[in-house]
Amino acid sequence: MAFCINFAQLINVHVFMAIAVAKTRDKLIEVARLLFARIGVENTTMNDIAVASKKGRRTLYTYFKSKTDIYHAVIESELNIIYNSLESVANKNIPADEKLLEFIDIRLESIKDAVLRNGTLKAYFFRDIWRVEKVRKGFDSREIMYIQSILNEGVENNIFEIEDTSSMAVILHYAFKGLEVPYIRGIMRGFTSSDKENTDNIINLLFNGIKKKI
Repeated sequence: MAFCINFAQLINVHVFMAIAVAKTRDKLIEVARLLFARIGVENTTMNDIAVASKKGRRTLYTYFKSKTDIYHAVIESELNIIYNSLESVANKNIPADEKLLEFIDIRLESIKDAVLRNGTLKAYFFRDIWRVEKVRKGFDSREIMYIQSILNEGVENNIFEIEDTSSMAVILHYAFKGLEVPYIRGIMRGFTSSDKENTDNIINLLFNGIKKKI
């Protein structure tokens, strides 16, 4: 009995430690994000992050080997926010065509929110494209999976006519991805994804194409 109690206590200690580690890591990431957003990635040092987090340099280096590591963690954190929004749309019980349009709208709005939330960090998101692309691989794979699931639903319910949903999902993913930079630049000029003309153009391109009907 004593062994069982001690074993249970040991399990609780490990769980508590794991939670504490996760909380510390999340705090360091958030502090770094705020500093990157306010003064820029290039102007932020590991010491700045350690001081602002009140955790000390030793703790910071326990979790992250370099500023590049913590920068990647910030990008992953922001991408996870977007991913969670897309996941909620993909799991909705609505027709596939409506779901796909909402998916596009939520995707653009989530990216806009990430840009507005991160101040000067937004420039790094796109100027430092190769490092961002490396971090985005996992996110992109999950997004393609969700797009394909929506397309499969549409085919099964006779809403879409697509021979290869796998290839189409990849094509749509890169099409949506291609809208990111012009969309973000457009934010500063008042463009939003809810603008009727832009929404109508997306709907027409997706469901009707551009070839003149005979």
